[in-house]
Amino acid sequence: MTVTRTAQLSRKTGETDVALTLCLSGTGAGTRSTGVGFFDHMLDLLARHGKLDLEVSVTGDLQTGSHHTVEDTGIVLGQALDQALGDRKGIYRYGHAVVPMDEARAAAAIDISGRPYTRLEGFDKLPAGHINGFEYEVAEEFFRSVASAARLTLHLDLQAGTNAHHMIEACFKAFARALRQAVSIDPDENGVPSTKGTLTR
Repeated sequence: MTVTRTAQLSRKTGETDVALTLCLSGTGAGTRSTGVGFFDHMLDLLARHGKLDLEVSVTGDLQTGSHHTVEDTGIVLGQALDQALGDRKGIYRYGHAVVPMDEARAAAAIDISGRPYTRLEGFDKLPAGHINGFEYEVAEEFFRSVASAARLTLHLDLQAGTNAHHMIEACFKAFARALRQAVSIDPDENGVPSTKGTLTR
């Protein structure tokens, strides 16, 4: 499948109904409406710092918490990334970023490898709790879901912090900045950036 750099997907289950439109060559445009205000804010950051045009609309079983909404949004975003990247021709493939957010700091490294793997470190530093219904532990589920569905190798390290808002925000910004690098077009790469000639299998 050729690189389109755009995708439009929906996914409906007994728990959530997710509709998402993605453009990798964007400006951060779009609206994000999941019913979880803090999560919308994190998706806004992801779009802005990742230079993604991103429309997200989710209805979910929020009476049970935000877990299903956050996880399923991650799955659909990952599937959209996979579709938009197509055969991966011409991309940089790798990206990395270290982002400070006041007292917090997070580092992300991404390989658009075709091999889903996630290594998350430092998330045990997050205290128990939630921000207006966004349980802190679901941030981890979001990143795992995106990486798995997009077939990314993701290393994300929450290195420092005491304020949960800042800590989670640093993670989203680091992920966004690393992703922005990895999906960018490399003017010196005419084919698939792999000696085996494919990043899709």
